[in-house]
Amino acid sequence: MKVLMMTNEYPPYTYGGAGVHVEYLSKELSRLMQVEVRCFGDQHREDPELHVRGFKLDNSDYGCPKSLQPVFASVQRCLDFNSCGTDADIVHCHTWYTHFGGILAKLNYGLPLVVTTHSLEPLRPWKCEQLGKGYDFSRWVERIALEMADAVIAVSQETKRDILQHFRVPEERVTVIHNGIDSSEYQNVNTTDALVRFGVDPSKPYLLFVGRVTRQKGILYLVRAIEYMDDQYQVVLCAGAPDTPEIASEMQAAVAEVSSRRKKVIWIRQMLDRRDIIEFYSHAAVFCCPSIYEPFGLINLEAMACETPVVASAVGGIPEVVVDGETGFLVPLPQIQEPPYAPIDPLKFARDLAEPINRLMADPALRRRFGQAGRRRCEEVFSWGAIAKQTQALYETVLKTRLTDPQTGSLVAPSA
Repeated sequence: MKVLMMTNEYPPYTYGGAGVHVEYLSKELSRLMQVEVRCFGDQHREDPELHVRGFKLDNSDYGCPKSLQPVFASVQRCLDFNSCGTDADIVHCHTWYTHFGGILAKLNYGLPLVVTTHSLEPLRPWKCEQLGKGYDFSRWVERIALEMADAVIAVSQETKRDILQHFRVPEERVTVIHNGIDSSEYQNVNTTDALVRFGVDPSKPYLLFVGRVTRQKGILYLVRAIEYMDDQYQVVLCAGAPDTPEIASEMQAAVAEVSSRRKKVIWIRQMLDRRDIIEFYSHAAVFCCPSIYEPFGLINLEAMACETPVVASAVGGIPEVVVDGETGFLVPLPQIQEPPYAPIDPLKFARDLAEPINRLMADPALRRRFGQAGRRRCEEVFSWGAIAKQTQALYETVLKTRLTDPQTGSLVAPSA
């Protein structure tokens, strides 16, 4: 069997959980079958069982609005993914950026299509700030891909429920396969070079956030919560790659305001490499994930693997990762109102985040117990090897039972 994976993210151009997922899954699957990865960039790798090819893009003559450039760039690369040909048996797409490529591969080459849903466009209305009218396209192409896919992988049970609610996908075609963690790589380390380099005092406890500056990650609510936190510990925000100039400005203003009243707030604006991030996880007293939408929440696994307790919002797939009262604390998200990503009471959410953080910061023994339990959970439940075998089994099932019209035998594609 040979699988063709399509992804916008792949190292060294990884900025989110989807890219991490594809990196580790492709590596583990290559122990079981031939894997080819086609991605956005200039990557090139030719191992016997894992071939990686990046596709560059010349957008110098684009005359469209800036917000639409990512949309047309993704379509162009999806065309390039297919026009070079393939000898794969199955195509597996990740994120809406590559869904058009999967559609083309299924309809033109007759390949069965598998789609992993790392997030769902109908549940991310703030994307219109980034894509403009292109958000209408991302929603459309995601719907077409999911509804014509031979199998859809949901990264959590909550995501499966969202798929069934928002798309015309039969339940039997949706399979839950969680994200994973390489616990041999993500583990507690003693080095402090990165902390010192970025101005963090290794001898004093700190709260850690890692993620992009985007509505989805809830970073602005966490910044607001800082004013309710004990001022005896450091707050370290590893937060870069803002979605838009507008949210970058909001973040700048919010951090400046809280820093004027509270010392020890350190904002690291660049995206750190994996070695540095593992060091930050390892020495953090508490990790916070304040996401308002999170299909899985891979960053929580990364923190847990490094023996760090977690305070996270109880949304999406996070409760399937973080066990409340055992590996950390879960904070219910207040009911959503218009616009869809604004909690009814932001002050309440901020205070609700600060309370368990302050509790853990004041109790080193509880932090140790939660951290050790989190590490065990990563090792026992979320290994990439097990996840690769589940994915292989799904591929084999798909190849045996193609999505075809029972009368004509032709591939079924829903109407637009």
